[in-house]
Amino acid sequence: MPSQGVLFIATGEKYIRSAIRSAISIRKYCPDLPIHLFANWKELGFHFEPDPYPFYSVDEIKNPHRRSKVDYMQHTPFDYTLFLDTDTAFNADIRDMFRLLERFDIAATHAHRRKAPVRMQPWRIQIPHAFPQYNAGVLLFRKTEAVMQLMKDWSQAFREAGFPQDQITLRELLWLSDLRIATLPPEYNVRFLKYHYLWDKTEASTQIFHLRKYHDGPLWLYRAFVRFVRKIFSDFGIDIRAWVPKKND
Repeated sequence: MPSQGVLFIATGEKYIRSAIRSAISIRKYCPDLPIHLFANWKELGFHFEPDPYPFYSVDEIKNPHRRSKVDYMQHTPFDYTLFLDTDTAFNADIRDMFRLLERFDIAATHAHRRKAPVRMQPWRIQIPHAFPQYNAGVLLFRKTEAVMQLMKDWSQAFREAGFPQDQITLRELLWLSDLRIATLPPEYNVRFLKYHYLWDKTEASTQIFHLRKYHDGPLWLYRAFVRFVRKIFSDFGIDIRAWVPKKND
């Protein structure tokens, strides 16, 4: 059987701590699934020697930058890799998704805000809107020569293009490639809590959370819930802010 595992690539104390929390959630639902971390952990005082828990193995990042993931995905230790951004958490046993790589080279979900101008921004060529950006924070891929070449090209393209986002160049490289791409359903990359709360059981159930401030604590969850309720009421033409008494009332 091919080796399977989860890959994190983190630079900076905040993101390493987020990777630790995410890895703990993985061990809850998939206790035997190997997890590897690339990070600049030594210079930041983390102690993963001799015990790398909650990871199974840890390596050092050299010359770290904000998007070091484009440089280190090609160094995955696994045959079948699930790369995750650090602001993620498992909500189920997802190991069945690795079976996709028996038929496909790479799998990802579409970017949620794919209509935003920055998401449709071209690099070198115009691409149909029907082929939107894929979110690069939950990326499943095989360790084949073609996929590793894509990762190397992505690293170089990110530097050449000069965009702060990495998905613009990835979109074009995937469009031009001959790779077999599987599009994951949105429950494998839940970017907004509204989906988690609104899905009926017969529609979908969250497999992987990918929330920008997922680890920022209860106050953020409260604010997210308020925004969610406000959105529901606004869909019916009701502005709940009009119900809140002002300070002078």
